[in-house]
Amino acid sequence: MSQIKMFGSTVWTAMVGASEKEAAAGGVTALTGLIVTFLGGWDKPLQVLLIAMLLDYVSGVIAALKNKKMDSDVMFWGGIRKVTVLMVVGLSAQMDDWLQPGAPLFRTAAIYFYAGREGLSLAENLGAIGIPLPFKLKSFLKQLNEKGDGQDGTTDAGTDTKKVS
Repeated sequence: MSQIKMFGSTVWTAMVGASEKEAAAGGVTALTGLIVTFLGGWDKPLQVLLIAMLLDYVSGVIAALKNKKMDSDVMFWGGIRKVTVLMVVGLSAQMDDWLQPGAPLFRTAAIYFYAGREGLSLAENLGAIGIPLPFKLKSFLKQLNEKGDGQDGTTDAGTDTKKVS
């Protein structure tokens, strides 16, 4: 009987760690792995999107501080929007795995679209802070945003993004 208890103790220690610190680190690692898997893997496009999201959020806070327009409600909903974007990317990755495994079409389109929008928002925030952005970088961010819009030039809300001449 003591051998069974010892075996159970060994298995439990291997699962959760010998201390609370090891258990917490293991839990964070497992949760991170779960989230990254849901998002379709840890690759450069996802890294660019996450960095753009972080920089946009931080630059938005700095711009709000500079212009004395700090609003906790706006910050909260900005964070919720970022989480929602990641949920859309995750759903897109799952759709890719379901419809055509190995070809991340929906995920790539979603990441391009949102990376472009985050980049444009970052450019706006930098402008509000007073930092100019190079024309080529602004142009690239606009192109990235347009790649995610689709071929007809409309967004998912159906609003036309093309200029009518």
